[in-house]
Formats: sequence, structure tokens, C-alpha cells
Amino acid sequence: MLDWYYTTIDYLTDLNFWIDIGIALAIFIGIAVFRKLFTKYIFRLITNLTDKTSTQVLHKILLAFERPLNVFFIFLGLYLAYESLEISERFVQLPLRLFRSSVILMISWGLVNLSSSSSVLFHRFHHRLDLQVDQILIPFVSRVLKFVIVAISISVLAQEWGYDVNGFVAGLGIGGLAFAFAAKEALGNLFGGIVIIIERPFSIGDWIQTPSVEGVVEDINFRSTQVRTFADALVTVPNANIANDPITNWTRMRKRRVYFNLGVTYTTPKEKLETCVKKIKDMLKEHQEVHPELIEVRFDKYNDSSLDIMIYFFTKTTAWVNYLDVKEDINLRIMEILDREGVSVAFPSRSIYVEKEDFSLETEENDTNGKPEAKE
Repeated sequence: MLDWYYTTIDYLTDLNFWIDIGIALAIFIGIAVFRKLFTKYIFRLITNLTDKTSTQVLHKILLAFERPLNVFFIFLGLYLAYESLEISERFVQLPLRLFRSSVILMISWGLVNLSSSSSVLFHRFHHRLDLQVDQILIPFVSRVLKFVIVAISISVLAQEWGYDVNGFVAGLGIGGLAFAFAAKEALGNLFGGIVIIIERPFSIGDWIQTPSVEGVVEDINFRSTQVRTFADALVTVPNANIANDPITNWTRMRKRRVYFNLGVTYTTPKEKLETCVKKIKDMLKEHQEVHPELIEVRFDKYNDSSLDIMIYFFTKTTAWVNYLDVKEDINLRIMEILDREGVSVAFPSRSIYVEKEDFSLETEENDTNGKPEAKE
């Protein structure tokens, strides 16, 4: 104890020790100043030069490593300053491990940032290799890449600090069965997400309908799929459920159906009815927004209070607002045809017949019986 005390006193009173401290501080301050200049001028100049269409991938890589690089300079300054003190080798191992661990963390940080902007890389590969990249695949693969990067980083850090990773992996293999039973639902959702990615029944931005939810797909992750309903509520559906349910993808309609019955009054003559059917069908055939593949206008049935004309066709557009515009325009044209032909649209009605009884005899008897007798 006394030896350590006297050794400390010798260090504090030694001029060379304070010179070494000053050199270490100068090294750290110099690295900090260089970091500031590098970030403000050199790095910004490089990113501006790479911010072009032909070098977008390099530009994204530089942006992904910008913040990790700033933090790395701080660790580098601390390590070089510590190295300049020329302390005994037994005290160097810990700072060296810390510095190497910081390098691993900074590289992992940059790769995680890069995987977040992986859409740019996917689109570059799509244009160069002519690959079909689905919008739902990009965020899912991005999350997988992040998970893999973090797992590898933890493994490398564990090895750097002397932990036996092989024994840990072997332990996972032994306990894998128990883990599978405990995390059955989580694994079901994971495999459900993989099934959705492989089969691609929908993509992000698609309008889908299942027995449990209807709306626009916003996101898919390892556990669930997020759907924005038309009431603007966000519904989170487990992947296992949505993968096993029947899915209707309305966005992938090639055309959109319009089907309704038009009821006219029973007083409509046969000739007028035939004329209306023909003119409505001709109008639909000539309409620019009606798909010509299938157009049906028929006198369909005798309803309770109307003669029903079945109108069945498809619009070329599948967008909801444009679809409503086309329907409105066609309804107005049908009204014009009915007005020109003098045909009225029927509405639900019911006729009531009241039976009229003969009360004349009874009334006469009542009048006689109720009349007072005349007095002389």
C-alpha cells in the first residue's frame, strides 16, 4: 500500500509526467479539431460530389456512416492520447479492447443505417439486373438485415472480450425445442410473414379485404401487418392470421364492376321499354370510360312494383374517385334517356282496396225510429 502511495507521489511530482499529459491532451484536441473540420468541409464536399444519379449508392453509404464516423474520431482521440502516455503494457489491454470494440460498434451502426436506406440499393439492383422488387419486400428484408448485423456484432464483441460463442450456440441448439414450444405464436407470425413475402398476395399501399379487416396496407414486420382502415384507424393483424385467411386484393382489379337494377313503372309500354334498353346499351358501348369486354342491359324481371332493367358493365378505371365520377356521368345519361322517352322510374308502392258496404237501409231505419211523433 505504501509502495503504491510513494509511486503515485513520484508520478505527480515528475515533470515528464505532466509533459506527457499535455501531449496527450494536445493529441486529443487535435483529433477533435480535425473531426470538426473533416465533418464540416471535407465530408460535406464529398457528399455533395456524390449526390448525383450515377453515384446515389455511394452517397447513401457515406450518409449512413456520417454519424458513426463522427463518434469514431472521439474514440480514436482518446485511444491515441492514452497510447502517448507510454503506460505499462498491462494497462494497455483494456483501452485497446475498448477501442477495438468501438470500431466494431461504429461499423455495425453504419451498416444498420445503410440497411434502413436499402430501398435505394434494391432499386439500383432492380434497374441493373432487371429484377422485380416488391414494395413489401424492401422493409422486410431491411429488418432482416438489421437483425443479422446486430447478431453478428454481438457475437464479434463477445469474442473480443473472451466469451465462448460456440458454447452459447450449442446451448441454443439444446434448448431450441423448448424455445420453439414457448414461442409457438411468435414463430407462427414469423413464418406467416415469410409466406406473405414469398407469395406476395398484396403489397404496401394495396387495398385488401379479409374476414377480419379491410383497408390499405401500411407496413409488415416480423410479427404483424398494419392496415389503415377507411375510418382512418390503424389495425395490427398477426401475420399468422392474415396468412391463413382468404385475402381479396381490390387494388389488383383490372377493371371495376358496376351492377344495378333500374326499375320503371308498370304503365311503361313494351315499345318504350325496348327502346330504353337499346339506347342505354348503345350509350354504354360508346362511353370512353366503359370497358367494352362485357356490357349487358336486359329487361330482367317483373318486380313487386316495377319492371326491372338489369345494367351490368365494367369501368376502365379502378381508382375509387374516378370510378364514382364515371358512375355519376352514366346515371345522368340514363336519366336523360328516360326523360326523352317519357318513362318514369318506379318506386316501392302498395295499393289498398277498401270494400264499400250498403248502409242505406240501416240508415233509413235509424231515421224512422229516431223521429219524434207529431202531436195534434
